Amino acid sequence: MQQITLTQPDDWHLHVRTGDMLKTVINHTAKQFARAIIMPNLQPPVSNVAQALSYQQEIQQATSSAYAFTPLMVLYLTNSTTIEDVKQAAESAAVQAFKLYPAGATTNSDQGVTDLQAMFPVFEAMEKHHVPLLIHGEVTDAEIDIFDRERLFIDQKLRFIHQNFPALRIVLEHVTTREAVQFVQETPANIGATITPQHLLYNRNAMLVGGIKPHYYCLPILKRESHRLALVAAATSGNPKFFLGTDSAPHLKHLKETSCGCAGCYSAYGAIELYAQAFEQANALDKLEGFASFYGADFYQLPRNTKQITLEKIDWQVPNDYAIAEGMQLTPLKAGEMLHWKLKG
Repeated sequence: MQQITLTQPDDWHLHVRTGDMLKTVINHTAKQFARAIIMPNLQPPVSNVAQALSYQQEIQQATSSAYAFTPLMVLYLTNSTTIEDVKQAAESAAVQAFKLYPAGATTNSDQGVTDLQAMFPVFEAMEKHHVPLLIHGEVTDAEIDIFDRERLFIDQKLRFIHQNFPALRIVLEHVTTREAVQFVQETPANIGATITPQHLLYNRNAMLVGGIKPHYYCLPILKRESHRLALVAAATSGNPKFFLGTDSAPHLKHLKETSCGCAGCYSAYGAIELYAQAFEQANALDKLEGFASFYGADFYQLPRNTKQITLEKIDWQVPNDYAIAEGMQLTPLKAGEMLHWKLKG
């Protein structure tokens, strides 16, 4: 197969930052995706509708007029989020969901939720107003092994939320384990999951063998090969509960390559090509369109896109870096390596 034509996909989990970084990365997304769920973990976080509208405007102003791209906004769930905040979000055409970061779980999550049970009135309001809850599913206890944090969050936290709010629409973001896949498969249709390209393509050896490679470091962290294979099976199964979410998370090169430990892989430059590589390796290119273009829109109860994109079987080399500002670079996932599919046009 030398060419694939797909209904234009959407990215259901994306970080674009602000300022110079935003101006560089947003058009990488807009050239291939029609819509993207925009993560709210800025500093300070995007935690109310007014802030979301302001951030949406900044994104739209940074996006080239050559692209018809719609940023879909998300509010950051904090200990101070109120039922009125949920009501306002439900009434806003711009806001699609709330994002739950357990405090300390990942980049800019220090203002995240510290007591899940205290949030039950907010979850009840979200269930009532049909506002989805997007979850970074990891426990943050310092004594817990980092490779077990997703599994334990599901067992100790997520099942409890779902049992108490069975109609609440939940997306378990960037699933990384066999246990997460099984949880999503076993629950009703109002529970979905996004899967990233790095978790489909790599296991933890990519980050650790031959020296630590910081540009493969993300949270939740890459896991064993058995977990990667479970993710590939889920993504290529045709199960509509699993859909595309890159979790593309840009960080300046000099901050990734230090002891700061910035978590995130930058994949937006060639996201659909990375997914095509993963699906081709699994002999499942015929399943890519559903995963990339249909299931996420269906879950969010939005219309499917009608435009199309085409990928060609052409080898091309990923740039080593992208310039952000004078003297500052962004290093992409697979920097300097070859990709075998390329977006046409």
